[in-house]
Amino acid sequence: MAENISYQPTPGLTYDPSDERYWQREALDGEVQRAFEICHGCRMCFKFCDTFPTLFKLIDDEKDGRVADITAEETRGIFDTCFQCKLCEVQCPYTPRDGHEFQLDFPKLVHRHQAVEARRRGVRLRDRLLGDPDRAGQLARLSFGLADRLNRFPPYRWLLEKVLGIHREKLLPPFAGRSFDSWARARGRTTREPGAEAVLFPTCYVQNNEPQIGVDTLEVLDANQVDARCPEGLACCGMPAWEHGDLDTLRANARRNLDVLMPHVEAGAKVLAINPTCSMMLRREYPELLEGADRERAQRLAEAVRDPSEYVWSLRDEERFNTGFKSTPGEVPVAYHAPCHLRAQAVGFRGRDLLRKIPGVQPRFVAECSGHDGTYAMKVEGFEPSQRAGANAFRDMRETGAEVWATDCPLAALQFQQHAGRHAGHPMSILARAYRAPDQGGFPQAVPASSETPPNPGGA
Repeated sequence: MAENISYQPTPGLTYDPSDERYWQREALDGEVQRAFEICHGCRMCFKFCDTFPTLFKLIDDEKDGRVADITAEETRGIFDTCFQCKLCEVQCPYTPRDGHEFQLDFPKLVHRHQAVEARRRGVRLRDRLLGDPDRAGQLARLSFGLADRLNRFPPYRWLLEKVLGIHREKLLPPFAGRSFDSWARARGRTTREPGAEAVLFPTCYVQNNEPQIGVDTLEVLDANQVDARCPEGLACCGMPAWEHGDLDTLRANARRNLDVLMPHVEAGAKVLAINPTCSMMLRREYPELLEGADRERAQRLAEAVRDPSEYVWSLRDEERFNTGFKSTPGEVPVAYHAPCHLRAQAVGFRGRDLLRKIPGVQPRFVAECSGHDGTYAMKVEGFEPSQRAGANAFRDMRETGAEVWATDCPLAALQFQQHAGRHAGHPMSILARAYRAPDQGGFPQAVPASSETPPNPGGA
């Protein structure tokens, strides 16, 4: 008869890579087995991705309920299906965040497993390339548009799939011919000296792929009299590397970002990170993954990090809070998608709340995962599962009947564009457009000069 596996933490429980137990295989294996046993007994997270259905099917169909019989190779296969949406941690009742005695954080356990595997096996070439979006953006700009043309050329995409495992049908984000930093520098918006009320962490996506989101964010901040500047020299937050277990690259990027941002933070500035994944990294991951003096700095940085919508919403009781919109999509629903990594931060959905301030706009809330999640949807093994994971979001966004779609996550927007047939704009972009008159790039319908924004009781 099999020995019962305790739900209580093993001596190997740690999510801190500075703890030597983190890297010990036996300690890791004990925690993996415990986690699988807890999840087997709970099964609350059956619906979020392929990880838990794969685990439960294996236990039920092949192991006769014996978690202890799951092999190392099978464990690797289970964890490889995790794309770090964090929704299981959001829903789980047994987490450190909830103060539960089991202290279970499944996504962090997956990260630990991937880091141990990466240290033992090395980081694959594909994962190194996907884990360095800044370099990809730099090379794309040096190609003067050739990279984008090749990404639409079927023979090249076939080769890319065979060599790097990037699915040939995946809609890849276009590369901007000019980086966001370059645009900001030309307009005198960059700074190396502290003193601004807020500084922008544009994220590698805005920097390299869609600078207009950063431009729109500054326009909204300007409209609300926020003195916002753009620090030079920032790097990717490190999540693309960390999802492959590459802790060294994450820490190198984090150290560079801390060096750039901390003078501003120490002078009282807030750090506005446009992408929810990046704000989550700066807020929740840096303080736990860095070590020594860097960890101390990361803890201070985390206290200063905000989502742009979160920050603008915090001004709503101040006179400078601007509801003087000049255009509107009209008396219509707007589909608002809540990104998983924004939900993981538990800071509310202030992009949705700000959209309500545009006259006539009626947000329709959709909280299902889009399934993109970093580089997962780009890979051969993730392309089809990502569509299944996002199917409910695609359906729910369509069923709102909205012509205007919104999401704080640019990669979710890419997923909607490919699999739901409509691009979703960032809330900052939609707000910026509403601040413009119809003949100045705003929405087609003008807001009467006498129009007032209806009250929003309770900020809900």
